[in-house]
Amino acid sequence: MSFVLDEPGGTITVTAPVLTTLVMQAAEEVDGARVRRGRRRLEIEVSREGAHVRLELAARYGVVLPELARRVQERVAEALTTMCKVKVEGIDVSVEEVE
Repeated sequence: MSFVLDEPGGTITVTAPVLTTLVMQAAEEVDGARVRRGRRRLEIEVSREGAHVRLELAARYGVVLPELARRVQERVAEALTTMCKVKVEGIDVSVEEVE
């Protein structure tokens, strides 16, 4: 699941672990959000059309969950677009626990 950019001087490859770290850090920049750790908590699919992200969150008690999820979607999309120049097809956020 790496992402490859074709540039005039050659190709640039962004590996799966880098994409995962980028998405996790962007999501966790949102106050009150934490990406759940473990298997199948974060999936990124990249194709020629763009990227689709699925992630599960733990939310801090007291935050408005739909607003938190929307802010996470916006922040992750911004990070992928800015840092990787990838078109974001969708970001599915599931709030799985409250801390």
